[in-house]
Amino acid sequence: MNEDDPVSGMTRRALGGWAAAGAIAGVAASATARSQTPPPPEPTRLKSAGETLRPEIVGNFGIVAAGRHYAVAAGTRILMAGGNATDAGVAAVFAAAVTEISHFGFGGEAPTIIFDSQTKKASVINGQGTAPALATPDKFAALGMVPGNGPNGGTLPAMVDAMALALQLNGTMSLDQVMQPAIELADGFVMYNFLAEVFVSQQKATAKYRSAYDTYYPGGKLPKTGEIFRQPNLARTMRIIAQADKAALAKTGDRKAAIQAGRDAFYKGDIARRIGAAMEADGGLMRYADLAGYKGRVEAPATADVFGYTVCKGGFWSQGPALLLALNIAEAAGIATMEPGSELYLHTLAESIKLAFDDRNAYFGDPDYAKIPAKGLLSKDYAAARARDIGPRASLEHRYGDPWAFEGVKRSTPAFTPHVLKKPPTPTADTTAIEVVDRQGNLFSCTPSSGWMLGGAYIAGDTGVPMSNRMTVFDLDPESPNVLVPGKRPRTTLSPSLVLRDGAPFLAIGTPGGDNQDQQIMNVLLRVLAFGEPLQAAIEAPRINSNHFHGSFAIKKDEPGVLEIEDRVPQAVRDGLTARGHKLDLLGPFGVSTGIVAAGVVPETGTLRGGADVRRERYAFGW
Repeated sequence: MNEDDPVSGMTRRALGGWAAAGAIAGVAASATARSQTPPPPEPTRLKSAGETLRPEIVGNFGIVAAGRHYAVAAGTRILMAGGNATDAGVAAVFAAAVTEISHFGFGGEAPTIIFDSQTKKASVINGQGTAPALATPDKFAALGMVPGNGPNGGTLPAMVDAMALALQLNGTMSLDQVMQPAIELADGFVMYNFLAEVFVSQQKATAKYRSAYDTYYPGGKLPKTGEIFRQPNLARTMRIIAQADKAALAKTGDRKAAIQAGRDAFYKGDIARRIGAAMEADGGLMRYADLAGYKGRVEAPATADVFGYTVCKGGFWSQGPALLLALNIAEAAGIATMEPGSELYLHTLAESIKLAFDDRNAYFGDPDYAKIPAKGLLSKDYAAARARDIGPRASLEHRYGDPWAFEGVKRSTPAFTPHVLKKPPTPTADTTAIEVVDRQGNLFSCTPSSGWMLGGAYIAGDTGVPMSNRMTVFDLDPESPNVLVPGKRPRTTLSPSLVLRDGAPFLAIGTPGGDNQDQQIMNVLLRVLAFGEPLQAAIEAPRINSNHFHGSFAIKKDEPGVLEIEDRVPQAVRDGLTARGHKLDLLGPFGVSTGIVAAGVVPETGTLRGGADVRRERYAFGW
């Protein structure tokens, strides 16, 4: 073909024009199509499946989850310095004793469960102080109950002993090392808003205890958010303990013996003498001899195998086994076949809790002083029998089982039946929780308590040590397995938890909340263990909380059939529960009094994860 041919050239030009026109039309059509297709969302507008208000923390080095950022920072600092989960957990507990004083103080208690990745063993450090030698029921007969605050509100301080035992059992660092973050915080930390508000609310109540008032309201002034808050007396006490450990380690080179020396500086030295003298001067029953003779211990956990996992709790001196019983009952009732959050699911959950906690009140107490049908209570056959007590309607009565029958024992007396005392309630304090996992798979779960959120703080003399308020958990009824006896542990509500899968570490989980603790842990564990929900999503899911059973504190109040429920539970579900006879107490979207924190191992990958409740501003960090 001749390119110069006029006809051929014209044809080519025409074809080129048509091609260009087609290309232009194609571009226009493409632009039209694009204009009709919505653009991809900007990164800030992306919504991932299962999105939560807070991210689940993941990593492979270590994770600390606790009540406040100060405790998380202390634990993280120790992990970075080469410590393991126990070293970090102990550091976080000491830091919490300085910075969460509305909920937990240095003279309080700290029940703890540890999983040792080398021995593959879970161990409980009871961490619950005992009643002083002079504390007998007749001392409180006129009042009708044990007070929740003041010089007679407290069991022996157990936290220092428990943390020393933890370090000796599974730690790698010295007491001096792990106490340094807390000592620095006692020298001064920036006051945060929640604690500042507690100071406002408790100024009048604390004014009746001079040493506490001078400590927390120096010069009669309220600490303000953003100001540096100092506790020089507590800092001095802590330095005495740390220095005793450091000196003994330098002298002997024996880490465990040095830890004991630091621990003994608190219980057998001048600190204990000053505490005992202050107590006696203020009309308290605790003496130096009580402190010098106190010794906690390491125990095997109570356990239950549910949904393919092993849940580990403290013994029957705590409410911990009530969680095991409730999980067993719910499993026997077929809760794993129900839709999480549905009417039937929540009804079954609530009724399982009510049955388990009624049994708690009837049968639990310090096994050193009371005979407990432990084997029967935790048997699967007993749980199946109790599950058959769950009907289609909410029970409005207290129903106590007969676990002795499942041990082959015929009881001549009925179960102990608690009753509400005819005295005005006295305020009690609160709790925190600390959970740690490290890259070796060590787990640490601790539920420290005894602060002064309500009723005013009491500090023993010039030690800076706020004392416990756990004595109020004792019963005065001589028929109760939890009756007050000198040297006895009260049936504490403090309830750390570990979960194992096939003997391997899975999760450390805990929460504040008194009687609520184990039922709130159950709310979360059911979703994780029975349904495989992500940890943070399970923590944030809507919750219920039963007030049906007799409470642990003060007048032992009960509210038959009352079920607290968050308003994120759909209206149709709430209506169904009401129709079943539950007396709903409607709360805000995250209104249940709790604050779950958790840290553990993902079995499929061996990586780590942690979560923290949006309720009560919990914190978690790690990598």
